[in-house]
Amino acid sequence: MCSVVIDTKAYHRLQAKAICFIVTDMKELRKGTPRPKIGRPVSFDREATLHQAMLLFWRHGYEATSLSDLTAAMGVTPPCIYRAFGNKKRLFLEAVHHYLSGPVTSDSIIRGASTAREAAEGLLTASAAGFTGTDTPPGCLLASSAISCSANAADVQRKLSSIRRKIEATLTQRIAAAMDAGELSPQTDAGALAGLVMAVIQGMSTLARDGATRAKLMQVAEAAMKAWPT
Repeated sequence: MCSVVIDTKAYHRLQAKAICFIVTDMKELRKGTPRPKIGRPVSFDREATLHQAMLLFWRHGYEATSLSDLTAAMGVTPPCIYRAFGNKKRLFLEAVHHYLSGPVTSDSIIRGASTAREAAEGLLTASAAGFTGTDTPPGCLLASSAISCSANAADVQRKLSSIRRKIEATLTQRIAAAMDAGELSPQTDAGALAGLVMAVIQGMSTLARDGATRAKLMQVAEAAMKAWPT
């Protein structure tokens, strides 16, 4: 294992939760999605049901996961899903919300770091932990569940993309602030540097889905940080 952990407590929380990117503003997920219809009271454990849906979408992707797959995994009937979530698309977005919930967020990692370097390193390390959870599918749900979609799911793809872009924008701002403070050279390309971190994280997700271990991803994170400007 590489010694690239910045926030040990945050790392272990992420390791236990096996989550990936977390954002605090979930309004993007709710824009333009239909509200569930009012009907008879839902009599199942919503959080447990969402967790099962999340795991299914995480493993198979949005479009490849059928309603019959969901009802079997969640232990509910199709009418129950429609009453609680409205449709499969809203269920997916609720599952993403569930996936992103947790005590540590990408925003808190970036803003809580003392330097831009620590922010980038913290994101990479947290990703290595989250992509290799023992009780969750490998990789990142945001990175793999809707990469290749039909036109019918283009809006879902755009929502996930907007979350990733928001994380990148926050990191870009942190790097720009580091440049203003003299932490980094004024010639540094903040956007390109943040893009590099995001590209490595996306690649780490693919490696995890291909079977890479947590130790391997930690090594990748450490190697990536060697390219950080001084």
